[in-house]
Amino acid sequence: MTRYSAFAIAKQAMRHHMGWDRAWASPSPKSHYDVVIVGAGGHGLATAYWLGRKHGITNVAVIEKGWLGGGNTGRNTTIIRSNYLQDPSAALYEKSRSLFETMSQDLNYNVMFSPRGVLMLAQTEHEKRGYLRTAHANMLQGVETRWIGPQEVKRICPIMNIDGPRYPVLGGLWQERAGTARHDAVAWGYARACSDMGMDIIEQCEVTGVTRDGDKVTGLSTTRGEIGCGKLGIVVAGHSGRLAEMAGFRLPVESVPLQALVSEPIKPCMDIVVMANTVHGYMSQSDKGEMVIGGGTDSFNGYHQRGSFHHIEETVRALVETFPMISRLKMLRHWGGIVDMTGDRSPILSKTPVGNCFINCGWGTGGFKATPGSGWAFAELMAKGHSPLTAEFGMERFREGRFIDESVAAGVAH
Repeated sequence: MTRYSAFAIAKQAMRHHMGWDRAWASPSPKSHYDVVIVGAGGHGLATAYWLGRKHGITNVAVIEKGWLGGGNTGRNTTIIRSNYLQDPSAALYEKSRSLFETMSQDLNYNVMFSPRGVLMLAQTEHEKRGYLRTAHANMLQGVETRWIGPQEVKRICPIMNIDGPRYPVLGGLWQERAGTARHDAVAWGYARACSDMGMDIIEQCEVTGVTRDGDKVTGLSTTRGEIGCGKLGIVVAGHSGRLAEMAGFRLPVESVPLQALVSEPIKPCMDIVVMANTVHGYMSQSDKGEMVIGGGTDSFNGYHQRGSFHHIEETVRALVETFPMISRLKMLRHWGGIVDMTGDRSPILSKTPVGNCFINCGWGTGGFKATPGSGWAFAELMAKGHSPLTAEFGMERFREGRFIDESVAAGVAH
């Protein structure tokens, strides 16, 4: 793999940039791998990366039915934060946030991590009490967050109207080291590093069946032939239930669409991320000047990856009151992703009832921010059979009643 650097750019400029290698190879599948990861999104690629880098397992295939990063990894609003209430959640997300800080250097690929800060607004007394509780919990967990008052909110984000008639701003939970990263670059950087370690990234390869020998997985049937494996990792977000059914077990998840949109680009006006959970709206400004806007999930189950007008109306109507200046912006594009929701709004990183089969799912609307930490922990689980970061996120918690309830603490699970 050619190392990217200022010197390499200058050298290739002299050759009219005709000497660059492909970022990752596109091989045909082999008959057998030690590990097969289904899902070439951020979490699947991060898992493969850490299997190779930390555990020395490189006979790995990452297979994807579409194109690399074409699922939720390329369909989110890029928010990164770790200010969760429950201890297991805070540990996992804080691990992820810290890995984002060094990811560009680790991967030799600019993922455009921007620790601009995330502000979660309190616009009701109930929400204010909840965020104060979270701030105290974060202090005990070693996660750097703090509660700020309405005047400091206005100072940090001058374009905000803090005296709205329906939803005045009472303060906010502020995490300065949170921020955003370029979602596509995260997937591309991991893919490049995995390919450099000798792993196979196989696109346009849909799984049609799971092969078992008794109670153990032995391989996959795909549109590109049979692939044997020693261990199988399922990391397919909204399609997790379908793959689990093929493997012979059920998951306590449901799939729902989540929509987002971006405005036309404008001059810089907002250098932080703001989440207004009372009205289910959140917004940041991209490096190109677009206002990136998202909201809550649709109220029905589905697998469609497109937007709808009622969602635009509900989300933007709520945000216009808090940010009056966006009322005259034109929408540039609109999209949807398929998120996998558990009952307690926390993920599943677990062994399954089927031997040699592991599942990473249930991230709901908060999957992107967990990408490197999820890969780190899931790789450790697959390699060693256990991981401190995944210990509380097993499937058995739903049977045993050990819920990790983030549905209220997170306001929305973004």
